[in-house]
Amino acid sequence: MVKEFLDNSGLTFNVVIDNLQAAIDTENPTMTLEEMEELEGRKGHRMTWQSYHRLADIHGYLDYLAQTYPQLVSLQTIGSSVEGRPLKVLKISSGSPGRPAIWIDGGIHAREWISPASVTYIINELTENQEAHGEHVKSVDWYILPVLNPDGYEYSHRVDRLWRKNRQVSGHCAGTDLNRNFGYKWGGAGSSKEPCKEIYAGSRPFSEPESAAVSNFIQSHAGSMKAYVSFHSYGQYILHPWGYVRGYPPDHADLSRVGHKIANAMYQAGGASYTVGGAAATLYPASGGSDDWAKGAAGIKYSYTIELRDRGFFGFILPVQYILPTAREALAAVKTLASEITNVR
Repeated sequence: MVKEFLDNSGLTFNVVIDNLQAAIDTENPTMTLEEMEELEGRKGHRMTWQSYHRLADIHGYLDYLAQTYPQLVSLQTIGSSVEGRPLKVLKISSGSPGRPAIWIDGGIHAREWISPASVTYIINELTENQEAHGEHVKSVDWYILPVLNPDGYEYSHRVDRLWRKNRQVSGHCAGTDLNRNFGYKWGGAGSSKEPCKEIYAGSRPFSEPESAAVSNFIQSHAGSMKAYVSFHSYGQYILHPWGYVRGYPPDHADLSRVGHKIANAMYQAGGASYTVGGAAATLYPASGGSDDWAKGAAGIKYSYTIELRDRGFFGFILPVQYILPTAREALAAVKTLASEITNVR
């Protein structure tokens, strides 16, 4: 019906995925209960980076790390989602005072499954394989929230694979776009005041418990936070402020220079090319974004949104064989930032 309408309208189009439901159905092969129990018995957790895991597996993995590496890892719940799920932040630190900190989050948009998968891989490498990654990763305090939108993430697994927002009910529609809800230039271009829209910004800045919890936590560590990275998909972009307007902050040259370093490191790690630029100028305007808030309100110099693989052939439905190469690229990105803010190579 849609194809017929486009043909009759004289519009040129290209079908990228012939059968989206079939792609969804085959995207994420799941293990049997027996396989999961065997894996958990052998490793102490269920994470594999060969499939996309549910929230319980991710949180179970964070619990496992905190119990297994108490001298290196601590776990804190910084708040709860609309539906009461915990927002778990893992801190990785040697414990020495006065160290610069990096914030990493994933899963702010529910359907972007490669984001939490990549962020949990980063956690794995910075804890269980830390010695392989150089002194600069040890010279940073890492604060990592793998799933910023746990309600939406679970909903995308159980009900609607392409769900984007959180699960706040506003009138007769559900969901606020958490990446339009941050309190810097809130409510402007690229956001909506209509609750049924995909880019609904919420009733006010930080109206949502998820975004408010992140803001409160980062502001409580304001003196030490030197870099902020939010992982999204898709498109293969390394975006820096501003997103609310097609303009740039005064230190644009530094953000661009480090962004290109990140792009080069990601290419070396996984082979994918990433485009670097200001978010609004390179992609599209989006007011109320977390990276603009991190830069403009929280004063974090190196603030980036990284749109992971791919460029659109699979889009949000990225098959599991791409998890590891994409995750390796994400790890290379944050290692580059650690090197930059510590001047340790």
